Amino acid sequence: MKKELVIFVGLFLFLAIGMHFKQWISHPVEHLVNLPAGGAFGVPGIAHPFVFTLVVYLIITLPRMLFRKKKVD
Repeated sequence: MKKELVIFVGLFLFLAIGMHFKQWISHPVEHLVNLPAGGAFGVPGIAHPFVFTLVVYLIITLPRMLFRKKKVD
């Protein structure tokens, strides 16, 4: 569970910085303050980073779970 949380948070940070690099470098505090007023693809404000991270996380996790090796006791 802890490993999956680390993967999700790492993916969240990677996507946030990757998609909004210019804003994070030039004015990070204003970017965070304006987050509730933002949104993308119909996903409202502060929920959109979490929704998009969840979608990418599921795309990455489903194949990982399907093709992982089973532990043999």
